[in-house]
Amino acid sequence: MLTDAQIDAIAAELAEADRTHAVIPRITARYPDAVVEDSYAIQGRWRDTQIAAGRTLVGRKIGLTSKAMQQATGITEPDYGVMFDDTVYRSGDEIPVALFSNVRIEVELAFVLKTPLEGPDCTLDDALAATDYAVPALEVLNSHIELEGRTIVDTISDNAAYGAMVLGDVHKRPDEIDLRWVPGVLNRNGEIEETGVAAGVLGHPATGVAWLANKFHQHGARLEAGEIILAGSFTRPMWVSQGDDVLCDYGPMGTISCRFV
Repeated sequence: MLTDAQIDAIAAELAEADRTHAVIPRITARYPDAVVEDSYAIQGRWRDTQIAAGRTLVGRKIGLTSKAMQQATGITEPDYGVMFDDTVYRSGDEIPVALFSNVRIEVELAFVLKTPLEGPDCTLDDALAATDYAVPALEVLNSHIELEGRTIVDTISDNAAYGAMVLGDVHKRPDEIDLRWVPGVLNRNGEIEETGVAAGVLGHPATGVAWLANKFHQHGARLEAGEIILAGSFTRPMWVSQGDDVLCDYGPMGTISCRFV
C-alpha cells in the first residue's frame, strides 16, 4: 500500500492534470504495489481539496457496471467517483472539448434520491423506493492517466474518469416506466454509433445504486437525499472531438443533444 505522502503527491499531480487538461503516466506503472484502497484514498484527497476550493458535490457516478464497459476497458468490477455542480450540463448545451482529456461519451440513466440510502443490505427495491425520479444522461469521460495498460487502481484514482454529465428533460418515477427497457441510440454527426438498453447495467440500472449504497457502508457513509447517482453506461464509450454534434434517443424518455466546441 502507498504512504500518506505518496497519496498526497499523486492527488496533487491529478489535480494539476485536471487544471491543465494533461495526461500523466500510469500510477500502477510507477507504484506497482498500489491497491484499490489506495486509489480511493487518492480520489478522496483530491475530492477534499476541490470542496475546500469552493466546489459543491452534487452526486456520484458509478462506472464499469455493464459487460459492454467492462469489455471496453478490460476492468471487471464497478467503481465510483464524485460529481461537482460545475460539471452539470443540460440538453442543447455547448461543451468546450478543451476542458477534458481523452474525451468520450457514454449513455446512462441518472437517479435523483428523495431519501437517504444506506447499506449494508440495500436491495434494488430499496434503491427504487429511495428514488425521486430517473432522468436520461450522457456522461463525458475525462481521463488524465494514459489509457494503455491502466487498471482499476488508475481509473479510481482519476475520479473514475468522470468529466461531466448532460441531463435530459424527461423525469420518470420508477413506478411510471420499466427502466430496464429504456433504449439508447447514440448518434454522432447524424450517424448511429452505439445502441443499448438500460438492462445492460447489472440487469437493472438501479442495481448499481444499491451496490453503491452498500459500498459506502463499508466506509461508514451513505447516499444522501437530493444526490444525483449516475448509474453506469449501457453502451461502449464513443470518442468525440471538437465540432461533433451528439444526439441520443432514449425512446419514451426523450432525447439529449449537445455540441462539442
